[in-house]
Amino acid sequence: MTLKKKFPSRRKFCRFCADGELPLDYKRPDILRDFVNEHGKIIARRVTGTCAQHQRNLTTEIKRSRQMALMIYTATHASDVKKKSVLL
Repeated sequence: MTLKKKFPSRRKFCRFCADGELPLDYKRPDILRDFVNEHGKIIARRVTGTCAQHQRNLTTEIKRSRQMALMIYTATHASDVKKKSVLL
């Protein structure tokens, strides 16, 4: 039994290849946050549609941004999250 999809799947494309003006830089965490989930994990290229070369560059820039404290490593590192030891 084959299930038919209601809607055709949308073609994924690399945002950085499509828009040459879009900077891939660690100093722009607003752009990099689109490629990180709420837990702080880097989203795979098969999900985002980013090409292989830009995914490698993106991973490097996200790691640099984390090192410079422009982005969080995990959800527990967010400034609005209080640890239990601080509350006691």
